[in-house]
Amino acid sequence: MIQRCDLLITNVHAATMDPSMPGAYGAVEDAALAVTGGRIVWLGPRRELPHSVADTVIDGEGQWLTPGLIDCHTHLVYGGHRASEFARRLGGESYEAVARAGGGILSTVRATRAASAEQLYRLSEPRLRALMSEGATTVEIKSGYGLDLDTELKQLRTARRLARHNPVEIVTSCLAAHALPPEYDGRADAYIDLICDEILPAVAREQLADAVDMFCETIGFSVEQCQRVIDAAGKLDLPVKVHAEQLAHTGATAMAAAAGALSADHIEFISNADVLAMAESGTVAVLLPGAFYTLHETQLPPVDRLREAGVDMALSTDLNPGSCPIASLRLMMNMGCNLFGLTPAEALAGVTRAAARALGLCCSRGVLHAGLRADMVLWPMDTPDQLAYEVGALKPAQIFLGGRDVTAG
Repeated sequence: MIQRCDLLITNVHAATMDPSMPGAYGAVEDAALAVTGGRIVWLGPRRELPHSVADTVIDGEGQWLTPGLIDCHTHLVYGGHRASEFARRLGGESYEAVARAGGGILSTVRATRAASAEQLYRLSEPRLRALMSEGATTVEIKSGYGLDLDTELKQLRTARRLARHNPVEIVTSCLAAHALPPEYDGRADAYIDLICDEILPAVAREQLADAVDMFCETIGFSVEQCQRVIDAAGKLDLPVKVHAEQLAHTGATAMAAAAGALSADHIEFISNADVLAMAESGTVAVLLPGAFYTLHETQLPPVDRLREAGVDMALSTDLNPGSCPIASLRLMMNMGCNLFGLTPAEALAGVTRAAARALGLCCSRGVLHAGLRADMVLWPMDTPDQLAYEVGALKPAQIFLGGRDVTAG
């Protein structure tokens, strides 16, 4: 029984996204929710609300409350842009062809290395703010456009600085194994040595990364090379994530599942065996429809098989300068439904409950439930289906981070 709370929201419908609750959204209609110390302490039908005194009371006016949105895969800290490559791809060049000709990731590496820390911060903050304006309360940010010790650290320090100066939770991943830097041309194993022996230990000493990621692809690194990165991360007690099977089947997802990876991301080319391995390991499938759309890909991720196997499916922007320069998690929800066949409820779960699991944060957020952080968004809508259906005009009425109203940012 609660007697006093910091915040009380009444006259609201709650899409809890709690899988233990009935219905696709775990909805509690005509609900009330109480917050103390940044955490939810009570949630249920308003008629059952215990007598309590609250410092702040909000009348939800019949709107819908959801967990705060979570963008679990972004590359938003980078220098420069790649608009010219966009034009080249529209002219018929493939992503792989552009990359092999010196464009792609290496183009952004040059711009990011050249940018000062202050320039990098100024370029990155508007991208973060765009995500926050749509209700994102947790955002993952990767490095991977440095490919040397100093610039990888510069990217991760910028991400930490963004967290200090913006009302949002930021989770970081070291993606030094993103591409082969030009100074290591023909010496990929030597670059993996640098990652394992110097970059990851330095990142761990400064506590700059919450996880380690890698690009295991035909134009990235082999399974054997990525396994070395996984082993090095394990010695530093850092969990891993893997960019896997976006362009071809490489065995990356099986490797990720065997390592107990938090997530395998992209996964358009995974096999039935990969799906079963993910189900057994609890590795989350992170679907990235924006990259699929931007690159005109045709190989769909096997959503039906993932669903049947009970694999959690997260959705994310993959915000980056090349394959998805789109800072809209809400648009990804719509694309997840229209391009990949998700239901609107699966799309919302993909940017809340499943996204939290993909970051190893399911014990603290992603669901409206007593004991979890009060990261929440109040939406002026009639049904949660509108979040995946309606893009642009539907804006959050209020955004709460740990129970604090951060709507104005």
